Amino acid sequence: MKKIIGYFLRGLLILAPVTITLYLLLGVFNWLNDIFDIEGYPGLGLAVVIGLLTLMGYIGTQVRPFIVLGERILNRLPVVNIIYSSIKDIFDALLGEEQKFNAPVLVKVFAGTECYKLGFVTQESMEGINRTDLTAVYFPDSYNFSGELLLVPKDSVIHIDLPSSQVMKFVVSGGVARL
Repeated sequence: MKKIIGYFLRGLLILAPVTITLYLLLGVFNWLNDIFDIEGYPGLGLAVVIGLLTLMGYIGTQVRPFIVLGERILNRLPVVNIIYSSIKDIFDALLGEEQKFNAPVLVKVFAGTECYKLGFVTQESMEGINRTDLTAVYFPDSYNFSGELLLVPKDSVIHIDLPSSQVMKFVVSGGVARL
């Protein structure tokens, strides 16, 4: 009986991640088809979204003044500016030309201990608040899409020579993924 349970659990470990990934991708795929009300043409919704995003990227590079004007308008609207600027900053940090999560670090958590947290430097100096001795480090949460930002003494920060994507995957997986 123990062997059968072991086989079952091993099968679950093999199939669950693949099945969940395929289920989520298929859900997005169907959602895109539903948005564009395209029945009988599977995948056309995804193709339309890819085409629209590519077209918008092309237009955005050609008519930059209109994009800047649109951003100025959004940034002046009272509640919209908070939402828009926050989302824009996150996308710029992850996908923009000046990606912010590209400097993984180890930070000593408590003085006098050998306990560390993995994070990403987002600003080397906090001169905006007159604290050039502090560094802004973002610590993503495990199994979540949130995190916390701490301002830590520079001498507590140890830069590590690993790809950011690998460190992020390690942290978000709760330390299960390999470094």
